Amino acid sequence: MSFEPAIEPVEGPRLAFVPVTDANAIAEHIVAFANTEGGTIVVGVNADDGAAQTRAAKTNLERTLGLLDNLYNPPVVLDSCDAVRLQRSARPDNASGGAENTSTGSDLPMPGFAIRVPRSTELHALADGRILIRSGAANRPLAGQEILRLASAKNTGDFETEAVPGATTDDFNRELIDEYLDKRAQRAKRAHSGDINPLLAEIGAITADGKPTVCGLLLFSDYPQRWLPQSSVVFVRFLGTTPRGEHGLAGYIRREEISGSAPRLIESAWNLVWSEMAISAVVKGLEREETLEYPQFAVREALVNAICHRDYRLRGRRIEVRMFSDRLEVISPGGLPGFITVENIKDEHFSRNPRLVGGLFHWGYIEELGLGIDRMLEVMEQAGHSPPRFDARPYSFAVALHNERIRPLIPDWARGVNHRQARALQYVRDRGTITNREYRGLVQSVSAETLRLDLADLVDKGILNREGANKGTRYTLREEAASK
Repeated sequence: MSFEPAIEPVEGPRLAFVPVTDANAIAEHIVAFANTEGGTIVVGVNADDGAAQTRAAKTNLERTLGLLDNLYNPPVVLDSCDAVRLQRSARPDNASGGAENTSTGSDLPMPGFAIRVPRSTELHALADGRILIRSGAANRPLAGQEILRLASAKNTGDFETEAVPGATTDDFNRELIDEYLDKRAQRAKRAHSGDINPLLAEIGAITADGKPTVCGLLLFSDYPQRWLPQSSVVFVRFLGTTPRGEHGLAGYIRREEISGSAPRLIESAWNLVWSEMAISAVVKGLEREETLEYPQFAVREALVNAICHRDYRLRGRRIEVRMFSDRLEVISPGGLPGFITVENIKDEHFSRNPRLVGGLFHWGYIEELGLGIDRMLEVMEQAGHSPPRFDARPYSFAVALHNERIRPLIPDWARGVNHRQARALQYVRDRGTITNREYRGLVQSVSAETLRLDLADLVDKGILNREGANKGTRYTLREEAASK
């Protein structure tokens, strides 16, 4: 396996740090990652150690890994551990304009060893009986019905990596693969070189013996519906608020069936919704400002989630996008996966099809893994709409976006901020101030440097005041913003 030469120390859903060779802590992370989406554990060593001490640390770590099978059950097959360096985000005070030091709160050393934990199709428990999952940047124990739901999800196997009878790699479109590689290189800041097949096997697009998988056809075939007819999307535009029109007849005025690869399904479905959306306009000064009926991000997130997380084993039903006069519904076959419920959907993350999710993430259709629902709620609120409504049933999951406005749009002074900055502003409104450290705790899985630039941008926009220096730096709302 291979890792980037430097890993930024920001813990999140797929990254955890252990400063010392602590067998119990490592075991807990292994169980949590294996039960959820998989992830990487970085075990640190002392930054001042020489080569001999670092080699000794690796030997000690390998000895510790050999003892882990007694700490959880069933065993987890781990990849070998590789040496990495931890990239600190901290800058000298004079380089950051005297801003608060942006390194992480822990004293993690610069060198370290990275252990990759794959997502497992089995349910793993610690020796003391606890069943852990990865929740944000922490491990959380499950209980009761959550354990039963996760066990049920594990028992379904890994359908997306099954070989598809009759399909060959000739059914892949090379242009789609090249597009994916280009987008992946932009996101990873590193281009792929060499034979493409090892990478296709790594991302689950082909099996070890080179046969296309369900995931591979969904990502790279022009027409995966030849083998997976359930993978198409049906779009219906209704005239009113119900599926029925006058005299009990069908009330739709447009019906389209969409086929193609997963990326093309997302784009085609979005284009259809966009073409049917009402667009309002207001004139401010000499400028005309247009507002879509639904926020673009919320619509795309609902579509992406349906395509990513639907149960492709269910062959009798396709994804349905229903557009009514008062709402947009996206219905995905298959209930919520694993331990996910309507109540915890904002805070927890578990994918039925993690490789398909990973492919669309590298393609750029998913901005930050595990944060889409959170941002969907934010943009609907910012646009003045009621929150999305979720309907979870045993064999389907629906998201409904309603287009009524329950309060005025966000104020003019807050326009143009991103979703992270919007959370920071709400925090400042609630508590009066915010620091770099508080912002990092509020928005996880984002680099400390990005968050520092977010706050600097809000100062440049005239929304926040910057007070103090170094670790005492804090930000407050400017008087004209606070009064609105």
